[in-house]
Amino acid sequence: MKTVAVIDYGMGNLHSASKALEHVASSDTRVKVTSDPKVIQQADHVVLPGVGAIRDCMAEIRAKGVDDVVREVVESQRPLLGICVGMQVMLNHSEENGGVDCLGLMPGRVKFFGKGLVDESGEKLKVPHMGWSPVQQHRDHPLWKDIEDNSRFYFVHSYHAHANDDAMAVGRCHYNVDFDVALARDTIFAVQFHPEKSAESGLKLLENFLNWNP
Repeated sequence: MKTVAVIDYGMGNLHSASKALEHVASSDTRVKVTSDPKVIQQADHVVLPGVGAIRDCMAEIRAKGVDDVVREVVESQRPLLGICVGMQVMLNHSEENGGVDCLGLMPGRVKFFGKGLVDESGEKLKVPHMGWSPVQQHRDHPLWKDIEDNSRFYFVHSYHAHANDDAMAVGRCHYNVDFDVALARDTIFAVQFHPEKSAESGLKLLENFLNWNP
């Protein structure tokens, strides 16, 4: 029996993520929402979700020792999926809340979209960036299997990621600026969008993650 651990540290969209994973999982796969380090350490695949302010997420991650557990998962080379703020915490630093240091597992920074945004035609753009947007598959990756380039995924965020190393950027989006929405490094894959809310393309990405054995 294969186990997928969805880390519960009090700041994730756990129900939607776990239900979506259960929907695409094979009959020999169990999805566990858990805060137990032992369960996470023994899982075959691990998911780190996240919603809300980065300061609160990082505070809970550190208070519950999730930072150490996630590093153990990475060091043991097991597949790890970060979702939304769960992607942002993988980077070095975020501008949100006056500046917050993150896990530093993937070199890069998280920046504010800013105010007074307009598109190429001069139309005002709202912040947060919310709704469906096309994602350009900047580089090939097993998690893009059977997902068409520029498929639309669902976003809700006011801060956007920029990797230091272009080789890590496997998916990009444009909203006034170009920014990284899918990052990959070794056994880590992290996305800014919500695959669990992104219909067929999102479910396919989650299925690909469960079948990913790097």
